[in-house]
Amino acid sequence: MRLESSNCKDYFISEHLKSNLKTRALQGASAIIIAQICTFCIGIIGTIILARLLTPDDFGLIAMALSFSLLLQNFGVNGFTEAIIQRPEINHKQISTLFWINASISLGLTLFFIASSPVIALFYKEPRLKLIISVISLSILFAGLSTQHLALLKRNMQFHKTSANTVGASFISITVAITLAFWGWGYWALVARWVMLPLLTTIGAWILCRWRPGLPARGTGVWPMLKFAINTYGNFIMDYFRRYIDKIFLGRFYGTQSLGHYDRAYQLSNMLPNQLVHPMTSVAVATLSRLSDNPAKYRHNYLEVISLLAFVGMPISAILTLTGNDLILFLLGPQWVIAGKIFAIFGVSIGVMLIYFTHGWLHLSLGTPDRWFRWGVIALIVTVLCFIVGLPFGVIGIATAYSTSFYILVGPGLWYAGRPIQLKLSSIVSVVWKYYLSALAAGLLCWFIFYAHSATSYFFMGFNVLTRISISIILCLSIYIILIIISYRSIDPIFYFISILREMIPNNSTDK
Repeated sequence: MRLESSNCKDYFISEHLKSNLKTRALQGASAIIIAQICTFCIGIIGTIILARLLTPDDFGLIAMALSFSLLLQNFGVNGFTEAIIQRPEINHKQISTLFWINASISLGLTLFFIASSPVIALFYKEPRLKLIISVISLSILFAGLSTQHLALLKRNMQFHKTSANTVGASFISITVAITLAFWGWGYWALVARWVMLPLLTTIGAWILCRWRPGLPARGTGVWPMLKFAINTYGNFIMDYFRRYIDKIFLGRFYGTQSLGHYDRAYQLSNMLPNQLVHPMTSVAVATLSRLSDNPAKYRHNYLEVISLLAFVGMPISAILTLTGNDLILFLLGPQWVIAGKIFAIFGVSIGVMLIYFTHGWLHLSLGTPDRWFRWGVIALIVTVLCFIVGLPFGVIGIATAYSTSFYILVGPGLWYAGRPIQLKLSSIVSVVWKYYLSALAAGLLCWFIFYAHSATSYFFMGFNVLTRISISIILCLSIYIILIIISYRSIDPIFYFISILREMIPNNSTDK
């Protein structure tokens, strides 16, 4: 379909989105959350099955390759996407030019990654990586061909389409991986998964978004968007190494077995933050960008979201810390017991992590990716220093350093991001602290009941693993709710959460 179609022109118009903006945002978030729940379940089930068909060595080997491939694969996704969503006005020529720039860079990065495979294999002292990297590099090119299409859908808040695309690509790619693993393909089953995921995403994006690129053109005014994208991707590089330098250290100094345990615990513990915060970034940026000229309303809406994240995230953090060992035992089996200990350590920081990740929303919606990049450099330095301290203590030390880094970064990070909009750190703390302390108290009380005394511990450990998990969740969540009611002297936070859920239900008036 050609651009002249009115339907295609609609991709560049966003004024109509300002009507019922909150409802549109909530329903967009609803579509994403439902999709992420599906993706989460697909990922959990896939991980359970693959963990029984493959070995920690297989996962560790692929984690070595992914430590570098995902950095290059996300070039356009983290940069051009936000530039297109945030920009007040765009046109066909601009997006077409960006498409060809993105595609050319993705092709170049693919060839670069293939050429670097001997160096990476030498670094890890693992010759199998040469062929693995040559195949998995295709994911970089595939990912680069869908960026503009997905960004246009997100700009127009058509999150039901992008969400359906994500679920479909995840389901098919994990199904293929399980099938190949069952047939005895070993780590090549994981390679197939990571190549097919961006390929299927791109196919779906081109089907769901009717826009088609034209020829690139000069004088289209894309430089400000390129600058925005470069700064955003620069921060992504800093954040990427902050999140992957631990795996690089472990792979280099402790080998594939330790890295395999760490990687499984890391992926499972980060599923929740990834399902909640990262996919909602597009909704948040699209919504907050429309409020950047109204600081008071901007701050109010942001603090509402922070409050909801804390209400949900803090008790989940306590529950995952309390049940970490049992969850991994139940999901992956007894061969992953070390991963269970690591998972419990990661659980301590999940609630704080959810809050910290929103600092990116502030930078992107306010159009300050340069400030975000500068903060990314600081965050990387702090995290690397934490890992250096934890490295001599092995995989447990690295996991502890990872969780600690979020407690160090969350306050300064949110304060720095909120300065342009006069968002005070005290305002953020005021809507978070009761949820944090209630979850902390609930987790500690449950730990004391279940594990502090030998008699109660012996009795509790006599239950099967699923029963222990169920009891822990029910008791911890019940105590948390009681403490929230006591601290607020009302049940308003619970009713408010329920009211938000109701608003997230789609209706015909805002579907279009």
